[in-house]
Amino acid sequence: MKLSLLPLALGGLTIGITEFVMMGLLPDIAQDLKISIPTAGHLISAYAIGVVVGAPLLVIAGRNYPPKKMLLAMAAMLTVFNALSIIAPGYNLLLVSRFLSGLPHGAFFGVGAVVASRLAVKGKEAQSVAVMFSGLTVANVVGVPLGTYIGHNFTWRYTFVIIAIIGLITFISLIAYLPKIETGKTTNIKTQLTFFSKPQAWLVMFITAIGCGGLFCWISYIAPLLTDISGFDAENVPYILMLAGVGMVAGNLVGARLADKFSPAHTVFAVLIGMGAILTGVYFLSANQYLSLTLVFLTGFTAFALIAPVQMMMIQTAKGAEMIASAAIQASFNIGNALGAFLGGLPIVYGYSYAAPNLVGVGMALIGALATVVFIKTAQGFVPLTAGEKAMMH
Repeated sequence: MKLSLLPLALGGLTIGITEFVMMGLLPDIAQDLKISIPTAGHLISAYAIGVVVGAPLLVIAGRNYPPKKMLLAMAAMLTVFNALSIIAPGYNLLLVSRFLSGLPHGAFFGVGAVVASRLAVKGKEAQSVAVMFSGLTVANVVGVPLGTYIGHNFTWRYTFVIIAIIGLITFISLIAYLPKIETGKTTNIKTQLTFFSKPQAWLVMFITAIGCGGLFCWISYIAPLLTDISGFDAENVPYILMLAGVGMVAGNLVGARLADKFSPAHTVFAVLIGMGAILTGVYFLSANQYLSLTLVFLTGFTAFALIAPVQMMMIQTAKGAEMIASAAIQASFNIGNALGAFLGGLPIVYGYSYAAPNLVGVGMALIGALATVVFIKTAQGFVPLTAGEKAMMH
């Protein structure tokens, strides 16, 4: 890994723990704050809404600043707003802090994805972007299980202390290792916003929001799924989350390689079909502990095999407005986060089991796959085809 990509990976680590640790902490926070698990699930949605709001606004506001300065500002916000969760006395302020913590998420990944692709060797752009997102996968292997363990055995507030410290390390590493990258020509808001006039751009955002919603139907309620349906002890949940993280590491690498070899769009279609099949398995087979563990790995794998390909789909679609487009994909991803947490929680509210959210996830993944077919059929006039994609079409 290039040393220049290390700060981006550390930023991904900070964001990954911030976003995903809430799923493992949900029962502990609900018990501590004396709220129900579906109500605690709104903390997941609040973060996602923060991403949706912050991603386009912060990128547009900083469009003429050097990428390094923008990334430093995002890292500072991540550190400060996560620190606010440490001292939140109750549910309402914690909800606000989660919203604020989400604001820099999409902008960091949006700017970082473009920076990573510029630092990449030609033909390996998706793999370079995947290095940044490897921080997310490491978060799920180490950070999220560790944060869940600390939250369950001590207090969930200590978890946010760790996140704030990693955020500070990210800020320092950006100063030390990220090279200065030219801003490019000055652009006005109108130029940036013309990106949203492209039908293909909206299609990619829809694919991301709906398709990724399947992931969040599963992972938002994974802790009660593992304890109530699979019958694992709560003390084992952090270790099982580590298994999900290992699957995410593998999926991130494989998805990026497939996107570079074939095409991002075809990779996304295959992954979404796989996600639908695996979530079906989660619903029917999670009562068996051995199969449950296998499905945890496979779901993590398919979920993160999606990230780099869909990011490259958007970058290819948005020539000249890559940063706002890349941030928009993060906003879309977190619309999927909010939708998955909310829609996945509805069956629980109406008395169904903790396995039921996965059926909602199946529907969302398959709708995303169908939308990807539409994208592939209509993209030839909009997005340059790779050599692999041309080969697949003959």
